[in-house]
Amino acid sequence: MANLKEIRNRITSVSSTMQITSAMKMVSAAKLKKAQDAITAMRPYAEKLTELLQSLSATLEGDAGGKFTNQREIKKVLVVAITSNRGLCGAFNTNVIKASKSRAVFYAGKQVDIFAIGKKGNDVLCKVLTIVDNQSSIFDSLTFDNVAAIAEVLTQKFVDGEYDKIELVYNQFKNAATQIVQTEQFLPLAPVQSDFNIAPADYIFEPSKEEIVLTLIPKSLKMQLYKAIRDSYASEHGARMTAMHKATDNATELRNQLKLTYNKARQAAITNEILEIVGGAEALNG
Repeated sequence: MANLKEIRNRITSVSSTMQITSAMKMVSAAKLKKAQDAITAMRPYAEKLTELLQSLSATLEGDAGGKFTNQREIKKVLVVAITSNRGLCGAFNTNVIKASKSRAVFYAGKQVDIFAIGKKGNDVLCKVLTIVDNQSSIFDSLTFDNVAAIAEVLTQKFVDGEYDKIELVYNQFKNAATQIVQTEQFLPLAPVQSDFNIAPADYIFEPSKEEIVLTLIPKSLKMQLYKAIRDSYASEHGARMTAMHKATDNATELRNQLKLTYNKARQAAITNEILEIVGGAEALNG
C-alpha cells in the first residue's frame, strides 16, 4: 500500500485537475450559449436563401448556374476539414479527421487535398494528405466577412479548374451532447430538384432571373461555408462542455476513492503505533 504522503500528493493533484476541468466546463457552457444562439438565428436565413435560389433555378431552362454548376470529370478533389484549434473536446476532432481520411479512400486513385480550417485537423492530416492551406486563425475573429474571403478562395479554385469537386466535412450542432459529422458538396452546385406539387409564384423580376441567380449563388456559397463553420464552432463548445463534465465527475470519484484509501492507511498506521506502544509497555512490565 502506498504511504500516506504519496496518497496526499495524489489527492492534491486530482483536486487541482478537478478544479481545472470544472472551470473549463463553465467557460465552454458560457461560450456555447452564444454560439448556439448564433447558429440558431442564422439557420432560417440560410435555408430561406437556398429555398429562394432553388425556386428561381427551377423556373429557368438550361445551365442557370453557369461556372458554378460545371460538372467535370473528377480528377482532383479538395476536402475542407473544419476542426478546432484546441483539444479536450472528446471525439470532436477525431470524427472529422476520420471522415476526411475516408473521403481520400472514397476517391481512391484521384488527387485528394485538404483545406484545413482548425489547427487540430491540420496537425494530423498533414501527415497523410497534402494540405493546400490552413485557416486556423478564422476562429480568432469569426465573422461573415472573414469567412466570405475563404469562400471566395475556394470558389476561385473551382472556377480556375484547380479542383473538380470541393466538399465540406464538419460537425453539425444538434445539442450539447450530440454532434453529427456532415459531408456536404460545396462545388459544383448539385442539380436543383423542383417540387412539382407547388405552383411557382408569379413574380416580376428585375433584373432577369438569370442575373438574380448568378448573384445569389456566390452569396449562397458564402452562407453555406459560414453556416458550416458556425455549426462546428457551436459543436466544439458543446463537445468540450460534455467532455469536461465527464472529466470532473471522474476526478471527483477518483478523489473520493483516494480519500477512502488514505483514511484506511492512516487508520492502519495508527493501529500499528498503538500495538507498538502496547507491546513496548508489556515488555517493560515483563
